[in-house]
Amino acid sequence: MRRVVVGTRASRLALAQTQSVIDQMKARFPEMQVILARITTGGDRLRDVPLDRLPTVGVFVKELEAALLDDSIDLAVHSLKDMPSSTPPGLSLAGVTARLDPRDVLVSQGDELHQLAAGCLIGTGSPRRAVQLLNCRADLRVQPVRGNVDTRLKKVASGELDGVIVAAAAMVRLGWEDKITEYLPEDDFLPAVGQGALGMEIRVEDREMPEMVAALNHRATWCSVLAERSFLRHLGGGCRAPIAALGEAVGDTLTLQGMVAGPASRTVLRGSIDGSPVDAEALGAELAHRMQEMGAAELIAEVEAS
Repeated sequence: MRRVVVGTRASRLALAQTQSVIDQMKARFPEMQVILARITTGGDRLRDVPLDRLPTVGVFVKELEAALLDDSIDLAVHSLKDMPSSTPPGLSLAGVTARLDPRDVLVSQGDELHQLAAGCLIGTGSPRRAVQLLNCRADLRVQPVRGNVDTRLKKVASGELDGVIVAAAAMVRLGWEDKITEYLPEDDFLPAVGQGALGMEIRVEDREMPEMVAALNHRATWCSVLAERSFLRHLGGGCRAPIAALGEAVGDTLTLQGMVAGPASRTVLRGSIDGSPVDAEALGAELAHRMQEMGAAELIAEVEAS
């Protein structure tokens, strides 16, 4: 019987996400012994540092990847949006789960975004969300906020914030859909690369895990996120630049939308491209090239230098 150690962050959301993957593993491979390993990441330790000021990309995955490389774990389960667009030598993003709702949501005391009074304080730690929020409602104020989802929601319940923007998928996985005030439209709030999907990362040299992960891989989501991650990789943006992308593979067509913004929502560029799912990575690269011609590289450089 194969013994598989699955690594994850220790937050309530991460544990719920990883348990969903473990449940799928046990259903497909009932003879497998699965052990859960909770690992604290640098991002978890630096809770008081804004996301756009963290010292490096991948702060929520590096310790998990180190555990893979030293054989402490056999599989790392990540929120795919936390993963850099390239994996370290010796490791491979081998599969993704079926994507849940990729949208952002607003959680408030009851008012939807258009109903909020001018000057209301909205919490988010994401430059992408902040810039899109201010592009819709320049009269609102943004409060940088970190912490687990429940910590953010408590700030709304206590009145410290008038609302927070979080991922719909996080609320679904935690069973808190009833707390959602409004699902924010993709036309205004394009999600983070990989949002709503879970990434399964393994060692390249592992002979058995690729087959196991392949059995759990969701092909439509896989093609979509390949395009999104290629878009991000070819743009070359770090964790500070407001970059968003959403791929949707339906039948023989993959549609990819992308967004790049400058500081303080002064300029927001959007583009899209259609093609075949088998050309997912090429589509991501082509959309990145088109948006660079629109001025995306200059916007990213401006943000990174600020």
